[in-house]
Amino acid sequence: MIQDRAKQYETIAKSIWDWSELGYQEKKSSFLLQKTLKDEGFTIQAGVADIPTAFIAEYGSGFPIIGVLAEFDALPGISQEVATVRKPIANKKGGHACGHHLFGTASTAAAIAIKKYLTKTNTKGTIRLYGTPAEEGGSGKVYMVRAGLFDDVDIVLDWHASDKNAASPATSMANRSAKFRFYGYSAHAAGAPEKARSSLDAVEAMNFMVNLMREHIPDGSRIHYVITKGGNAPNVVPDFAEVFYYVRDFDVDILEKLWTRLINTAEAAALGTGTKMEYEIIHGNRPVLPNEVAQKVMYDNLVQVGGISYNRVEKKFAKEIYKTLIEPGLSLNSAQNIQPYQFTKGKGSTDVGDVSWKTPTARLRVATWVPGTSAHTWQAVAAGGMSIGMKGMINASKVLVGTAIDLYDNPTTIKNAKTELIERRGPGFNYYSMLGDRKPPLDYRK
Repeated sequence: MIQDRAKQYETIAKSIWDWSELGYQEKKSSFLLQKTLKDEGFTIQAGVADIPTAFIAEYGSGFPIIGVLAEFDALPGISQEVATVRKPIANKKGGHACGHHLFGTASTAAAIAIKKYLTKTNTKGTIRLYGTPAEEGGSGKVYMVRAGLFDDVDIVLDWHASDKNAASPATSMANRSAKFRFYGYSAHAAGAPEKARSSLDAVEAMNFMVNLMREHIPDGSRIHYVITKGGNAPNVVPDFAEVFYYVRDFDVDILEKLWTRLINTAEAAALGTGTKMEYEIIHGNRPVLPNEVAQKVMYDNLVQVGGISYNRVEKKFAKEIYKTLIEPGLSLNSAQNIQPYQFTKGKGSTDVGDVSWKTPTARLRVATWVPGTSAHTWQAVAAGGMSIGMKGMINASKVLVGTAIDLYDNPTTIKNAKTELIERRGPGFNYYSMLGDRKPPLDYRK
């Protein structure tokens, strides 16, 4: 079902790769996936959770409801041609350095194939695809969870582009970010510095205190920042400056404590520099909650589908890319292999985390990049725009389909996955969004 339409899906993925639309701006990408699903008889709900590019596509009726996640946002500032050397594309704002063009397309292909299975076998149930924008720092799925869009789904399937093939139970880091804005008073930096209060001084004071704080945080925690506004000319004391912070930990409670300390440093910086401070939470994700019942079904299907084999042209391309990698860690031939089933702790963060606390979630990684390639690199963009990435995309879709069929045919597995979810969440669990009540930051990439 998937292989027969591989060329069509490659065309869709390449279109999304070419557009490289940033978070919450993915109008063409979202519309293309919606149209593809609508043409196959899916019912479309567009603009869900107050997000214009978010959507739900559904086919079938009754339970179980199996959800499939689909992402399609690009990253800013990392455009790249399909080439084995760094070669940005002129006038392009971003690039698919995390493979979300493959992600959204493979999930769409899987949903269509699952729909055909339900129809052909007269199997009761619903397939639901979630079009989820702005994973990269925008927490699109969190707003969808907060809106109750996952409340009735029985199980969710998810995948991601990678440099390896893996379907082990894994967690990730909880993550919250905010932009801290400081307001001071401008004056001539040489002629009247005493009349000024520097907002840049406040940013630097905050950063200095946070860097001192690093010595006194848990070993597994992460704090990183970038100064996004720092003034315009050295001889003008800045009256506005902004710094963008991320805080991460595997434990939400620990992150909340670190967050309070971060706010304290910002307030202290404003007090010490005579400026005013305000902050805006940009995104917040829970850690992924693994589910072994669902994950084992996914792993078995990955083993059945197998890894990626390169043809002569792809081998040549991969060898040249491999030379550019720093400490790749994997052999060039490892794209053919399936990683062992074992629990892993990922150092990244994803809004899939919030989904996994609401419903059992199985996740998959497929080698769409040359082994050893890191996400968010030009090498990932390059491989994702050619046949290496497309092969991985098709494999991912096949695994999603096989997993869904196994779950429809074995409702007891879904029941057991739900039991595991409740046990892992622990007694008295009460979901809350780490975003609070803020609205989706639809302009955060403008």
